[in-house]
Amino acid sequence: MHDNLDDRVGRFEAALLSLDTGAARNLLMGDEGQPLPLERVEGIIVSALEHIGQGWEDGTVALSQVYMSGRQCERLMDELRPDAASVHSSGKRIAIVVLEDYHFLGMRLVSSVLRASGFTIIDYGRMDVDSLADRAGSDRIDILLVSVLMLRSALRVRELRHKLDEGGRRIALAVGGAPFRLDKALWREVGADGSSDSAAGAVALVRRLAGEVA
Repeated sequence: MHDNLDDRVGRFEAALLSLDTGAARNLLMGDEGQPLPLERVEGIIVSALEHIGQGWEDGTVALSQVYMSGRQCERLMDELRPDAASVHSSGKRIAIVVLEDYHFLGMRLVSSVLRASGFTIIDYGRMDVDSLADRAGSDRIDILLVSVLMLRSALRVRELRHKLDEGGRRIALAVGGAPFRLDKALWREVGADGSSDSAAGAVALVRRLAGEVA
């Protein structure tokens, strides 16, 4: 009989925050010593990391704990599901970036959850519109995830969309951050292909876009 998922998520979160990777690993294993089904593993990891990210916003979790929790999950996913990237990424080249802001937490959280869910992600750090459009084109990126904090940066996505299209190759553009949470229609207005309010939603969005990109 399966244990309560919320209870397992809570124990997994506690193990991450205390840097007890062994305990965290055990919580991703079934009764017979084999990893839980991939969907269940993802559910535990995504829920725990999202809650840890909320803890940082509430001031109850340190930024270093957010970072280390994400790193542990990435390593565990690599260990338990070494073939997950080929299952999920479908060969698509995916990059993530902070556009002209200096707030990296949202990007780091989404990146960790995506990697833990089996995707290979190229981390661009912080870039401006022109440099980003050039690099995404030269790297032949299929899906570009853009994180912003300020409305000013969110509105720059419209220019980014235009420059990406000028390159002559369709790049799916996903956006996230405070301006897009506050204005649910903004992502459409700036020419993006989708937006997500959460890390879990970002996983679903990337899966959808990966299926749409030719």
